[in-house]
Amino acid sequence: MIVCPSITKRSIRRHYELATPFYRLLWGRHIHHGLWEKDESPAVAQQRLVDHLAAAAALAPGQAVLDVGCGMGGSTIDLARRYGCLTTGLTLSAVQRGWAALAARWQGVSRRTRFLQADAETIDFPPASFDVVWIIECSEHFFDKAAFFRRAAGWLRPGGRLAECAWLAGDSADATREALLVCEAFLCPSLGTAEDYHSWLTAAGLTVRTFEDLTARVAPTWNVCIRRVRASGIGLLGRLAGREMCLFLDHFATLGNAYRSGAMRYGLFLAEKAGYRSGGAAVDTSAKRR
Repeated sequence: MIVCPSITKRSIRRHYELATPFYRLLWGRHIHHGLWEKDESPAVAQQRLVDHLAAAAALAPGQAVLDVGCGMGGSTIDLARRYGCLTTGLTLSAVQRGWAALAARWQGVSRRTRFLQADAETIDFPPASFDVVWIIECSEHFFDKAAFFRRAAGWLRPGGRLAECAWLAGDSADATREALLVCEAFLCPSLGTAEDYHSWLTAAGLTVRTFEDLTARVAPTWNVCIRRVRASGIGLLGRLAGREMCLFLDHFATLGNAYRSGAMRYGLFLAEKAGYRSGGAAVDTSAKRR
């Protein structure tokens, strides 16, 4: 695991309070990578990532889903509107919570969604509250990932699933410097390897059924972001917003380079609580882990 001690919870919250309009202008309603096949639009690629994780999680109508790090509510709303789930979105940012609640009302799913502003590492839900804990690119911001997964396992009903897409540290010994630059620019207290995540999930009492390395398919995201920053003038607005936003925008290329060099990877995990019987084929993680 790579650790960046300069990151604080306050700086993470401040980033999302300030950056949410930038995300919306630059990238759309989802705050996550796209899953690319050819030269499709970013919106199509982002939707594909949601659908790919939903398929892995075997989502079904009526299931209770907790979207940890819900951002502007993109996935939370999608899972309610397109999959018929009852969704709870969790965000550290008051700006994002208000934005997501308005978006849910606008799209007619406010009765099947709720949004909470709270710290995922301290909030308490009753045991067995959810069928699925859904996490796309949020655990990078956790300070104690192992403790979070233990608590999340308790929130799951018997047979529940934890479905996650995460930024991962690479396995090579010389990857630390590049990954630390990413941690500083993107406010990640740490980056775990695929092996770290497997250990944390297993220690939480979950069985890891699926691991997919999606690095090559998400990496084009950063080329698109760089082109949009250059074409839109958002970089100038970022400089007016302060040093942290400048650092964030200036290191888009760093993250893309980290994928290419192997300093970072991007992984999908599906872990199950005892009692789950999948209707689909599970992928044996032991054959895919490195």
